[in-house]
Amino acid sequence: MILLLQYTHIFATVLFLAALGGCFSEHSGVMNIGIEGMMVMGALGGTLTMKLLSHAAPFVMVICTLLAAVAAGMAWSFLLSVPAVTYKADQTLIGTAVNMLAVAAATVIVKAVNLDVTGKASPTITYIEEKEALSFTAGVFRVDVFFLIAAAVAVLSVYVFKKTRFGLRLCACGENPKAAASAGVNVRRMRYIGVLISGALSGLAGLAYVTSSVSSWQFDKGVAGYGFLALAVMIFGQWDPVKIALAALIFGFFRALSNVYMGIGFLNALNIPGAVYNMLPYIISLLILVIFSKKSHAPKEAGIPY
Repeated sequence: MILLLQYTHIFATVLFLAALGGCFSEHSGVMNIGIEGMMVMGALGGTLTMKLLSHAAPFVMVICTLLAAVAAGMAWSFLLSVPAVTYKADQTLIGTAVNMLAVAAATVIVKAVNLDVTGKASPTITYIEEKEALSFTAGVFRVDVFFLIAAAVAVLSVYVFKKTRFGLRLCACGENPKAAASAGVNVRRMRYIGVLISGALSGLAGLAYVTSSVSSWQFDKGVAGYGFLALAVMIFGQWDPVKIALAALIFGFFRALSNVYMGIGFLNALNIPGAVYNMLPYIISLLILVIFSKKSHAPKEAGIPY
């Protein structure tokens, strides 16, 4: 049971950060299908920095690694924001291209780095010792820094959306950009900011995904569809930070089952193939989209160019 809770908090943290990033983007009026790609690039920037600073002081390495993941995610988000906001391109197509290009670019970069270091063109980065600095022990649990970041971001995002002028203006740009513009809000600038925040959180989510539960990652695999799972979490959470956090816990629980079901007596006794547990989060996401998509309270102008 402890192991189930351990994995649940890991996967829920990843999904929450990515889904909240999508929430900021869509509240600004930009549909972010490119979360997956931003996660890949955030993971790439973070792991490369972690390897580069492996001999630095742990605190310095952790801070620089987190900042690198944020910066890489934000940089990659410009591939979505510039065509979508400035040139009014179709946001679904741009987001899909961002995802496909990220995996290809990450694979090429990692192979080039490994070729210089080892002489082998491998798409894998290994960080067995370095990742230890990203977590600490609290009683019987192993807690990573991303969980603490997610908790802080959750509180901050609720305050931003409910209590600040910036949050109200951001939401106005997704609900009625013409009215926001008539009130003096620079809609394009707000949409750029929304996508940048999305890129930053997605970058952190990507780094959390590839470092929290494993000690190496093959970047030609991307992030296993977690960007799209995050979109399902966002929809289930109705674009509200608190509800998104609860939705992330539910999805994280079902994803964790695939890692620990053999250690749970009654589940192991059912003799259900492990592949079924691996599919559970994706099956649930499809069901949620079918049930909730028609009754969702999405920002009215999300996905519509201004």
